[in-house]
Amino acid sequence: MKKFRIIDPKLDHHVGRYAFQCLLATLVILVVLLFLDIVEHTALIATLGASVFIVFTMPKAYSSGMRPLLGGYLVGITVGCSGSILGQFPEITSVFPSVRAAHIVFGAFAVGIAIFLMTVTNTEHPPAAGMALGLVLNQWDYTTIIFIFGAVGLLALSKKMLKPVLIDLM
Repeated sequence: MKKFRIIDPKLDHHVGRYAFQCLLATLVILVVLLFLDIVEHTALIATLGASVFIVFTMPKAYSSGMRPLLGGYLVGITVGCSGSILGQFPEITSVFPSVRAAHIVFGAFAVGIAIFLMTVTNTEHPPAAGMALGLVLNQWDYTTIIFIFGAVGLLALSKKMLKPVLIDLM
């Protein structure tokens, strides 16, 4: 019978690494939060927080690699912006019982299309599918999009610079 443990057994040998990597993740998301309006863009920030988790706790996992991280967000942002823009045309939204219903449908399609495009382009980064949804359901402007790309770039650069010292915590 397997022994039940609440605390990860690897923690015994790597407590300093766990604390160090979690501190680095905290600093990266702090920089993001300082520059992005956390009240207006909560769904978008949540996806970035999930990406920080993946990069700093599973740095060797495929989804924390440069291609999935950067490519996944490129796909998620492109699909999300497209869905959001389509949702602004009355000719399109008038086929739905309400604008809210149109946003729900466009949000669902944005996630599905983003997942499809990420899988066929080998850019699978799960939080980026959430970004597609967040962009359909939330207000955004082009500065928000530029900032998101900047935040993802900062995350990718941080990972690249810290690669020699990061270990998988999971």
